[in-house]
Amino acid sequence: MMRQMRSHGFHVNVVGRARMWFMITGTVMLLSLLLLGVRGINAGLDFRGGTEFTAAAKTRTVNVQQVRNALGSAGLSNATVQTVGSKEILVETKHLSPSGQTRAVNALAKVARVSPNDVSVTDVGPKWGAQITAKAVRALIIFLLLLTVFLSVRLEPKMAGAAFIAVVHDLLVTAGIYALTGIEVTPATVIALLTILGYSLYDTVVIFDRVKDRTAQLSAAGRTTYSAAANDALNQVLVRSINTSVTALLPVGSLLFVGSYLLGAQTLRELALALFIGIIAGTYSSIFVATPIVAAWKEREPRWAQLRARIAARGQDTMAVPSAPPAAASAPATSTAPASVPSGAVATAMSPASSGGGGQQQRRGGPPPRRRKKKRRKR
Repeated sequence: MMRQMRSHGFHVNVVGRARMWFMITGTVMLLSLLLLGVRGINAGLDFRGGTEFTAAAKTRTVNVQQVRNALGSAGLSNATVQTVGSKEILVETKHLSPSGQTRAVNALAKVARVSPNDVSVTDVGPKWGAQITAKAVRALIIFLLLLTVFLSVRLEPKMAGAAFIAVVHDLLVTAGIYALTGIEVTPATVIALLTILGYSLYDTVVIFDRVKDRTAQLSAAGRTTYSAAANDALNQVLVRSINTSVTALLPVGSLLFVGSYLLGAQTLRELALALFIGIIAGTYSSIFVATPIVAAWKEREPRWAQLRARIAARGQDTMAVPSAPPAAASAPATSTAPASVPSGAVATAMSPASSGGGGQQQRRGGPPPRRRKKKRRKR
């Protein structure tokens, strides 16, 4: 299969199976919406506000239950406790007063057997978290509006609408997986989301640009429908899209599985997980969502609808792309040089002994040689 893909002999009927892709995509988006409604997003400290405590035990291994017991004795039973590795402690609570922060610091210092000065405290007020959330949502809305305007001018409005739907699909799928796993959403996650939206749009624009060039060659009396031409254009850049996605997934996968899970780097997990999910979702949407939607919308235009009806009335396959005639059959027959003589070469003149009278044989493939003038001898 890989050999066929490299030699452009691999052809997938993506647009012809548009109904199947729409059903799969709609089901995934509906499940993502249900997960967001039931479980919700686990917003990070920067979005919801609160107080975060970090301590690193030096002489002992600390588990989550020990930290919970110590915080419970200090009156902080609703804290979220995480351990990074075997000695680092991460505690998040709602916004605490200065006295509550002091109690939490003393409890963590006691269970970790460190000085209270070794416990770091990060406090984010609820108003600050609300402002950060509003700015993130505002930035996403502005991004989507600018995207729609740019693609409408660069390509056409229907392609801009299809790209918008593909972007919404990528956002919903990524948010649904975050809701399913309960992983915390931080500013690094938002940065990763904007990054994957740009990546997905790049892939979509490459495909749409090829579709536009391919469909611009169609005529009203042709034998190819818009859907068939769009599917043919998609297959021409399919290998490129898959190779680009796989190449991008390799380093992101290294960040996710090696950096975050094996080495325990929490910040890498927040960034790499969104990138990993988004690249996969963006590749799927640009191939199996955006292009079939454009083809379905364009087939409703009178020009393409009439062409499709005319091709169907002839009894031809509406998803078939007529192959170009062979070059040898379309070119006029021309004489070729013998196999032993290179192209453009001419036969050499015959020697006087072989010609019998010193004459020359006419060269093949060129003008006849000039006749030599006989010199008169002076008496």
